[in-house]
Amino acid sequence: MKQLTISQLVRKNILELQPYISFRDHNKFQAPVLMDANESPFGEYNRYPDSTQKELKRKIADFKNLSPNQIAVGNGSDELIDLIIKIFCEPKKDAIMMMNPSFAMYAFYAAINENKVIKIDLDENFEIIKQDFLKVSKETQPKIFFLCSPNNPTGNSVEDIEFYLQNFDGIVVVDEAYIEFSTKKSSLELLVKYPNLIVLQTFSKAWGKAGARVGIACATEEIIRLINTVKAPYNVNSLSQELILKSIDESDKLQQNVENILIERAWLESELEQIQCVIRIFPTDANFFLVEFDDVNLVYQKLLEKEVLTNKRAPAIPDCIRINIGTREENKSLIAALKNL
Repeated sequence: MKQLTISQLVRKNILELQPYISFRDHNKFQAPVLMDANESPFGEYNRYPDSTQKELKRKIADFKNLSPNQIAVGNGSDELIDLIIKIFCEPKKDAIMMMNPSFAMYAFYAAINENKVIKIDLDENFEIIKQDFLKVSKETQPKIFFLCSPNNPTGNSVEDIEFYLQNFDGIVVVDEAYIEFSTKKSSLELLVKYPNLIVLQTFSKAWGKAGARVGIACATEEIIRLINTVKAPYNVNSLSQELILKSIDESDKLQQNVENILIERAWLESELEQIQCVIRIFPTDANFFLVEFDDVNLVYQKLLEKEVLTNKRAPAIPDCIRINIGTREENKSLIAALKNL
């Protein structure tokens, strides 16, 4: 399948857009007197953060075995999803495509940008039917295909991602928010082969830094330049940048956290299997389970009464609740509440 070039996919006005450039961040000084940005001269965090996130990108690049020029940093992955849609999709004209069910924010940001959302229904095992993908993408010609792998809220990974990269004449975004919990390989290794690929990752899940709101997009230098052109100048604050730099320096904690969650995932699955109202626990590569219940509304309400907060997916996914892995104490609270329905 002949791929369009990135410049052919980008909105014309975005190609012509000139990015905001902080003179300070794009030059080197020895001991500058900072009187250029109307900041207060007093305070601990009185200066604007580095708009280019140079140090953070270098640190992430070393950790991910990429070039800093292949990385854009966002205020969470949500901001990056929004920017990608704005870069490639003309309002009221273009469309995005996504799996159904999948992460709701793809459709949310497309709706804000007045783009049509084309949803491909998954089969009974929450897998994409390839013939449906080929037919729908050919007929509708969407600009972007969002693949969440492992998928939220179903937990399973997308198989044969290269098939979609080879057979989609647009941008393929692989959202890997939960990749650290999976045994599957990251799509980062495919960046050298596919210029139409963008991989999203986050520090919110396995890294345990959801409050910092830091996500990354990895792609060709051409796509990263476009993201950096349209992003807000100071989109990631100084505190968050410092926190993520420290987290990467202490990356041994990441592995320990992942191992602990996987231990708890196995324990919780074995306990859920013994609960009478549980009909099915779907396989997962993430830090959550999608669970089918008998009388899901009753189960959800009773859990809520016990202040055990879960995510009811019914009726979109019939009879199902998404439950993320907690500490052993939290998991025991869930199981106790389910046993006492």
